[in-house]
Amino acid sequence: MLGLCSGLLLVACSAPAQQTPPSTTVRPVIGPDSTVVVAAGPQYDRGSLHRFFWGTHYRALWDLPVKVPVFNLRTAVPGGLTPMKEGGSFQTKNLRLVDRNGIQYVLRSVDKDATRALPEELRDGAIGRIMKDQTSVIHPYGAYIAAPLAEAAGLFHTNPRLVYVADDPALGEFREEFGYALYLFEERPDGDQSTVASFGRSADVESSRKAFSNLVASSQYQVDARQYLRNRLFDMWLGDWSRREDQWRWASFPAAGGGTTYRAIPRDRDHAFFKFDDGLLTHIIGWVKSNYQSFHEKIRLADVEGLNRAARPMDKSLLPYLTRTDFQQVADSLRGALSDEVIARALATWPPEVQQISQAEFTRKLRARRDQLPAVADRFYELLNRDVELPGTDEAERFVVEATGPDAVRVQLFRLTSEGATMLHERTFKAAETRSIKLFGLGGNDSFELRGEPTSRIQMGVYDGEGQDLIEATPAPEKSPSSRLTIYDSGDGNTLRVGKFKTEAYQPKAEEFDAAGWLLRHRLY
Repeated sequence: MLGLCSGLLLVACSAPAQQTPPSTTVRPVIGPDSTVVVAAGPQYDRGSLHRFFWGTHYRALWDLPVKVPVFNLRTAVPGGLTPMKEGGSFQTKNLRLVDRNGIQYVLRSVDKDATRALPEELRDGAIGRIMKDQTSVIHPYGAYIAAPLAEAAGLFHTNPRLVYVADDPALGEFREEFGYALYLFEERPDGDQSTVASFGRSADVESSRKAFSNLVASSQYQVDARQYLRNRLFDMWLGDWSRREDQWRWASFPAAGGGTTYRAIPRDRDHAFFKFDDGLLTHIIGWVKSNYQSFHEKIRLADVEGLNRAARPMDKSLLPYLTRTDFQQVADSLRGALSDEVIARALATWPPEVQQISQAEFTRKLRARRDQLPAVADRFYELLNRDVELPGTDEAERFVVEATGPDAVRVQLFRLTSEGATMLHERTFKAAETRSIKLFGLGGNDSFELRGEPTSRIQMGVYDGEGQDLIEATPAPEKSPSSRLTIYDSGDGNTLRVGKFKTEAYQPKAEEFDAAGWLLRHRLY
């Protein structure tokens, strides 16, 4: 919801809006079967005028009473749970819990409060009220079905359970803050998860900050790019547009040669099934903020870029060596895994009250969007391959750039050690798909080998970065080439044997210099 704030500020002050009903603590009666009947957010119910301007969204679901089990910290897992610390983002209230074996869990509030991103003096005014009201764009039970769908797709996932937290003495100091509300209770993907099948039984699950730092520090760390792509296509199928780096964890696995392979664990499905553009003013905001994609029956190919804007820095860094064939194979495989039966079983996990309202709509939309996945994947490929950036790491690498035809160039990346060179990646880029390629050596004493004369239809740049690098053409061209390749030399002791290929002295920006700069460049920190 944080991304929603700036769009709402565009019109909040001048738009008509009804007063938000005062928030009251709901204290339903606990039944003999330790359940309660409670609505997730009855305060989001609004009259027709408000809905006309600010959307109908999922207000009916927020106002719908559902039967939910009461959460008991002492019996939730064998040995019970102990509260650790309060956490969460700008809109979600979280409580971290730990069991007797040190395994961590989290309670994530179903209701949200985007006003926590505002200065305190604005939270209770018109802007704050409207921002809080727009929590209704989120399906309150959307995350509930994402897990079985991800399981069928062969993807890692958390396993949220819908629970009601009452006045539980075991909450201790958090008793007043976290009582009397609906939460999703799930595993926290961090550390040793060797007992959790849905995290791949990884013995070490890491944050994006740590994983990305390792990826640019050493080529011994690699991401399973096809698995990440499968996750990203799944995101698009769910309409989940808020997939920034903090929405992921990374399961690590031993790889050949003593390396490490990371596989993605998505978390926080709050923005899946987003429904935003069904009000006059929210529809206008959607024109300006094209990443606010609503969950419609059709994924418009023109909207694929906006749908993936939040994750674009990750996508460009993790997917550059996958070909169009890779994208099509992954899309076809994912479409085949998400059968009508899979969709029906997932929707059946909703509380019966929710199924009555949402099942028919979601059956229709999920089936239609699934069948579009190959076309969406192809559009996604086109967008990522217009301008390509290929980084090394802070260790020594060797880039080989070779013309393979009048309109194509092949890039190979090798890891350099005292024992020789090991190929990490190889890809041929075509001018019909790619207009520019930039190579970044980052740290270490790298080498760049230029073979032949790259096509003039692709603009190419070689950025040496930190270290004393070797850049040479084999053989060096004797005359000025027609290619648009430029070698950017930082002048820090590099050796250039490039004939008349164009060279240009430059002062590297921090984001072009080393691993830390690359993380800054792509917000992967």
